[in-house]
Amino acid sequence: MLPAAVRRTLHGMSRPSSPRADRTIAVLAFPGVQALDVVGPLEVFGRAARWLREERGDSGQAYATLVIARRRGPLASSSGYSLVADRALSRLREPVDTLLVAGGQGVRALLDDRALHAWLRAARRRVRRFGSVCTGALLLARAGLLDGRRATTHWRSCAQLAAEHPEVRVEPDRIFVRDRGVYTSAGVTAGMDLALAMVEEDHGREVALSVARELVLFARRPGGQSQFSAQLSAQLAERDAIRDLQAFALEHPEAELSVPALARRAAMSPRNFARVFAREVGATPARWIEGVRVETARRRMEEGRAGVEAVAEACGFGTREALRRAFRRRLGVAPREYRQRFASGGGAP
Repeated sequence: MLPAAVRRTLHGMSRPSSPRADRTIAVLAFPGVQALDVVGPLEVFGRAARWLREERGDSGQAYATLVIARRRGPLASSSGYSLVADRALSRLREPVDTLLVAGGQGVRALLDDRALHAWLRAARRRVRRFGSVCTGALLLARAGLLDGRRATTHWRSCAQLAAEHPEVRVEPDRIFVRDRGVYTSAGVTAGMDLALAMVEEDHGREVALSVARELVLFARRPGGQSQFSAQLSAQLAERDAIRDLQAFALEHPEAELSVPALARRAAMSPRNFARVFAREVGATPARWIEGVRVETARRRMEEGRAGVEAVAEACGFGTREALRRAFRRRLGVAPREYRQRFASGGGAP
């Protein structure tokens, strides 16, 4: 039996019987929330709604967006500025299609909030989609909503999630995970990748990619992509010379990127360069360069129709066989199989 206070907050929050033209997307926030966990996904859904109205002439709004919290009004975020909750939980009357729980430092204060856990369990039965952004997964796990499921969270909190909840199959190297109607995403901006995947589920790949372009996102990253992509790891090197080389490799994967060639660019001996690179980046030059080229190749195969041979040449592999071996090593599938899976809507392996 739910506590009376929880029952009151759920009064009128009926479950949508089918996908609606005006799906309401609600993000649960709290004091100390990570602001981008809230506004990032909501911006994706808001842009999608506007694109559908302007480009397709839809008369209804594709999405309505809400920030919900214990109390309506300003919420101090962990970034030092405030967000405004549109609706208090006790005043939430409209049907909610998708409910996401944000993350942030304030999650810690909610881990023992049994009333909120009960509300989340009851709300789960009344929404079509349910999930979390960043450390919001810790709150879902405390409510028992991730038991027996695969899930992810910010890389800093994956070990905590796994240790405190052994019944959850934590996948630390994923941007987002979908398992039987429950969605979890990695940290901060990964919530936008999750939202784009949901837009694609609802309206197709063309709309999702159009929204990504509108928001000047690098690409719609599939959920299976590592949290530590080549672009992210490019920020890890401390020395300017190494960072410059990483930037060059990201922009020119087709170039000569052997250790001797890179060492010449850095004005270092090959032996010293290899040692310094590995220490600062956490991977050998060859392994990191292969990651850059695989990531570039998979993006080209997701977004275009170029043949495998053309992709291999453009990404610096030289031959189709070299590309195939690298894909097998990194992704566990052949390039053609990867493209077929992505084109069929199955997402990344």
